[in-house]
Amino acid sequence: MTSRNEFDGPVLQLEEKIKELKALVEETGVDLSGEIELLSKKAASMKDDIYKHLQPSQKLKLARHPERPTTIDYIERITSEFIELHGDKLYADDRAIVGGLGIIDGTPVTIIGHQKGKDTKDNIMRNFGMPHPEGYRKALRLMKQAEKFKRPIVTLINTPGAFCGLGAEERGQGEAIARNLLEMSRLRTPVIAIVIGEGGSGGALALGVGNRIAMLEHSVYSVISPEGLSSILWKDASKASEAASMMKLTAQDLMGLGIIDDIIEEPLGGAHKDVDLTAASIKSYITACLEKLSAMSGEELAEERYEKIRKMGKWM
Repeated sequence: MTSRNEFDGPVLQLEEKIKELKALVEETGVDLSGEIELLSKKAASMKDDIYKHLQPSQKLKLARHPERPTTIDYIERITSEFIELHGDKLYADDRAIVGGLGIIDGTPVTIIGHQKGKDTKDNIMRNFGMPHPEGYRKALRLMKQAEKFKRPIVTLINTPGAFCGLGAEERGQGEAIARNLLEMSRLRTPVIAIVIGEGGSGGALALGVGNRIAMLEHSVYSVISPEGLSSILWKDASKASEAASMMKLTAQDLMGLGIIDDIIEEPLGGAHKDVDLTAASIKSYITACLEKLSAMSGEELAEERYEKIRKMGKWM
């Protein structure tokens, strides 16, 4: 079996061998429980050693894993009801951002997130999770609606960055992102932002101004991709792994720098290994945050968000 990531190849080979032995047991009735138990213990030990000591470049590969759960995957699991809303009422409906009204444990919320595709056809429709300006204007429309009806806002961030094509620039990509940053900073309703995969540059920041900002354990968040940085610094995109180590883009790095508030644990091997468990962890985090934030006034929520932004960064 071919590994999606070179670092977990040996584990996947062992898991494939275990499956073959179990199939052989069912087919022949031969007792191979000892061999299966031995291989299972070895695989568990290897997983523990690999995934608890990942390098930044390896975490980046997990964040970009083609099987990594998307915004829609989580919405389906954390809400009892969800109605998707479309369009920015100005130009078009951008499928790279999904948003709408949902119910989480009886609480009405507005959920907005970047949406990557599951296959080539889906990715083309979703523009590989890279929004146009109308996507950000749709997100802002839903946020302002949530503020009007006093609904909390949950954003799920997973994009390599905003789309930088000619049409997007002509329709005001920079202005759309800047407008979201401004408006999100002063919303009079709770905002919870969670990076579920890849948080790339301003395209991620446009959904990332929150009272609480969290990241899944193996997600990343940076001002530029490692490939982009290495192309600028060394004129060589192949040095992306070296750039990733310099950039402090992991959840653990950003927690230490005070950029994010919390890290949400993933199953061993990454979120795609157990989507239901990851969704349950995200849901628990959201409900815990809402319990605290719902007691605050609109003015207090906006002021807290402002102070959070002001405290980011350090002067040496």
